[in-house]
Amino acid sequence: MKIRRPGMWFAFFAWTLLTLGTLACGSGYNYPNPETSISATQNPLVAQYTLTLPRKNSSAWVEFGQDTTYGRQTSATTATTGFGQTVSIFVAGMQPSTTYHMRAHVDAGGTWVDQDHTFTTGAITQKLTSGVGSGSLTLPTLTVTRPNPSLTASSGVELLSLLTPGNDHTLGALVTDLTGNIIWYYDVGAGKSPFPIKPLPNGHFVVLVLTGTLGGATILREIDLAGNTIREITPAQVNQSLQAKGYSIVIGGFHHDVLPLSNGHWILLAAEGANFTDLPGYPGTLYVNADAVIDLDPAGKVAWAWSTLDHLDVKRHPFGLPDWTHGNALVYTPNDGNLLLSMRNQCWILKIDYENGKGSGDILWRLGEGGDLALAGGDPSEWFYGQHFPFPISIKGSQMTLAVFDDGNNRILDDRGDICGTPGNAQCQSRGTIYQIEESTRTATLQWHDSPGLFTFWGGSIGQLTNGDVEFALSQPFFQDPTSSQVMEVTQSADPEVVWQMVMQGGNAYRAYRIPSLYPGVNW
Repeated sequence: MKIRRPGMWFAFFAWTLLTLGTLACGSGYNYPNPETSISATQNPLVAQYTLTLPRKNSSAWVEFGQDTTYGRQTSATTATTGFGQTVSIFVAGMQPSTTYHMRAHVDAGGTWVDQDHTFTTGAITQKLTSGVGSGSLTLPTLTVTRPNPSLTASSGVELLSLLTPGNDHTLGALVTDLTGNIIWYYDVGAGKSPFPIKPLPNGHFVVLVLTGTLGGATILREIDLAGNTIREITPAQVNQSLQAKGYSIVIGGFHHDVLPLSNGHWILLAAEGANFTDLPGYPGTLYVNADAVIDLDPAGKVAWAWSTLDHLDVKRHPFGLPDWTHGNALVYTPNDGNLLLSMRNQCWILKIDYENGKGSGDILWRLGEGGDLALAGGDPSEWFYGQHFPFPISIKGSQMTLAVFDDGNNRILDDRGDICGTPGNAQCQSRGTIYQIEESTRTATLQWHDSPGLFTFWGGSIGQLTNGDVEFALSQPFFQDPTSSQVMEVTQSADPEVVWQMVMQGGNAYRAYRIPSLYPGVNW
């Protein structure tokens, strides 16, 4: 009798039955070792760990570190098809030119742990053969200090969006650990800056790539951890969609912010404008720069749009013209589905009736000097001026606790209207601030602030950390070194104390803030 060897399909089928049979025991099992591999990616700090999962809804994650205690992990990747699905997990959060240990964990009703593997990261270098700023990639210098060792910094890693000088090829999008080591980066290219880069709920990043200075060409790009482009959106595409939807808005580019929503929509800040004739103090025809807010659905089509030209008085311009509104941040308020829009050159934060894409666009209130909410105590110097990055700490009914980075430009010091920095008056200073807002009574109270004695006339970010401390970034506080920035974590106390501080040279931190890790749902 002739004996036949089982074919490969039969061997795989038998392996699957064995796996499913042992899974039924509901505990550890003899998982036949899947074929695993680890390879480099185009990002020298990111590895790709590939393995086969035994069945639908089984999942895998990778732990990694500089020794076999590991210490960090990725988020889990889940099989979406039947048995034998091959999945790849990007392992990111590693220092350059360093050997790391890593191993996969599989959960399929029982657990299986791979053997230890090693991977050596590359150096952060890149050579360009031609073009503006060709040459090696320049890294910012990062210095971290902890003035009081008895104080513990909040956990996480630091995400930096640096505007880089001139046409240099300087690294602007990066993540560091809390000792200042670069553990992830994305090179936007020579003469370009991330404006900004933000994490997405799916584990990717969205980056607004700015060419040159503000007003240069822009493109919106989604990337994965290895730096692969997932999709791109251009101003031309948005203009086509605006026209198709019947909007008269024509944008010149994107700027300052993009707001990802949980439903897959992206809300963008975009530049537009219009000609005005014989405005007070501006005889003749003047092109006034304005802002638009554009809601894009997951297919990149316009779902809703809003323009400052339709809702604000161009005759109000505290910072002068033609840069009228200068929007710089968008925030979604999940309790009512509306939007906050920070407008630096109005010294206002607007609440806009968005209502999850069904709203009228009406301005519900204007927060700031000359707005709709009264400031407790009535001292105009306690308002924010030239502000950036409103950050809701909590929203409970009509009460909102809102952190704001107060740049302090043109701060009104008293009831006479004296302005900081003018002859005979105090110098301008930047602050981290927290306001308590009561929407029902239209009142605001300055609840907390910290003035480190520095002034940055642009940029900045702020947030409350998990341990209750406040972190804020000053984009350009050192006039003797215009490409330096400072990030501070301070105690949220009456007399704030510095817990952690990063000073950087070689790039200005448009934004710098703590994120839990490089992976959604994972804390490092």
